[in-house]
Amino acid sequence: MRNIRVRLQPVVSKINLPTVLKTTILPGDSIERLFIATQEGEIFYIGNGEIRTFLDIRTRVIKLGSSSGGYDERGLLGLAFHPNFYYNGLFYLHYSVAGTQGPGAHPEGFKPDPCDPSTLNLRWLNRETQYDHIDTVEEWILQSNGQPQKRRTLLNLRRPFSNHNGFNSLNFSPETGKLVLTTGDGGAAYDPFNLSQDDLEIAGKIIEIDVSKNTSINNPAIVTRFNELPPTIQDTLTVMAKGVRNISGISFQKLNQQYIKYAGNVGQDLVESIFSFVLYKPIPVPQLIQASFMNSKPNQEGFINFGWRGWEGAFPTSTISRCTGNSNLDEKTIAYYDETVALSASRLQHLTSYFHQDNRPNKMGGTALTGIQPYMGNTIPGLTGSVVFTDLARKDSQPQVRGALAYTSVRPDGKQNDFSVIQTDYDFGSQSAYYVSLGTNLNQTRLYLGVYGSMKVTDFNQGTVFEIVQ
Repeated sequence: MRNIRVRLQPVVSKINLPTVLKTTILPGDSIERLFIATQEGEIFYIGNGEIRTFLDIRTRVIKLGSSSGGYDERGLLGLAFHPNFYYNGLFYLHYSVAGTQGPGAHPEGFKPDPCDPSTLNLRWLNRETQYDHIDTVEEWILQSNGQPQKRRTLLNLRRPFSNHNGFNSLNFSPETGKLVLTTGDGGAAYDPFNLSQDDLEIAGKIIEIDVSKNTSINNPAIVTRFNELPPTIQDTLTVMAKGVRNISGISFQKLNQQYIKYAGNVGQDLVESIFSFVLYKPIPVPQLIQASFMNSKPNQEGFINFGWRGWEGAFPTSTISRCTGNSNLDEKTIAYYDETVALSASRLQHLTSYFHQDNRPNKMGGTALTGIQPYMGNTIPGLTGSVVFTDLARKDSQPQVRGALAYTSVRPDGKQNDFSVIQTDYDFGSQSAYYVSLGTNLNQTRLYLGVYGSMKVTDFNQGTVFEIVQ
């Protein structure tokens, strides 16, 4: 693959951690503007060379970082504008709700032990009291006076742990016109309750929501499973994919009158994986519930399964421990052998992946996949038609942390492809630079990168948004 070098051109700086980067055209406006959502709960847009506040919901968002030393994966996680936003003013938010902090679903850190079957079959019990927080998905409207107002709540989700809630988690499908919600597996490590493979669990899925349907329910009950939802809400939902660990949204690339879908699964200990697919067969939630009631399996031919928790990308999910005779080597043991076998043929094969340890030239040892976006512009030669992705922090970038940009593309024969690191020229000096988000404009001809100077959300105003240019 070609070696590509780009520049990072600052757009705005000294903001809180930027979780979502999107563009849209405001009603009555004629210019496509960049919108930035921060994990704290602010939404800004760039207008006439200055940053303006669109919405501030910090009082609605859970207090971040107070119990975790500053690191947090909750907050304002998703922002999506309706395809007809210019005319109807509708937009959608996904965030962790203030005042909903709970004790968590499991008292200690979790690591499966293949020699102890009890660790492989944990169940999430007492869900109404043993949970970490509540996430909500809401519909808002930009009123004629220019003030946003909440219209209704689409979902209220009880989450078992603080992490793996998804990020950049709301996007509209240009194929179906539906709102797509990407949810992580619920958190901890190794998906202790196997929520991602349970058809009735909302966690660990990619879900389509038909927002055109009126459910007549403005504030639905707080749930963890599809069958706990009222029938009118069940009827708005289809499940697009399962087997998700944690995911930076889903993106769409139109090519030859079809849409390629891209999604990435954040890895456990070995590898970060990027998936692509064109054809898929979503399953309506009422069909999943009926099959469960009848103690049968719905027809899952064409249904997308990323393979977690049996598989971490192309590899059986493994526990890792130091070799007793050599501290420089690791022992890797298959964590869930039976699940690995059961999913070996039905899981989706990845487009490309990169490892947490990799010393090959023009490759990188990564930490966590934080964004995937197609690039259809022509101002960065060599990237046109490719898909660009970001990693939070390169393993070889100490003591000053640096994130990574890379790219790959779908091969005509549909087989797996390699990737190449994109070189950047920006000098961050002694400041750390975690690459936390990746965005694009409406026609995917421009790319935006969110960078933060700390891993702690409580270290405020250390964010910069760049445009990626030649």
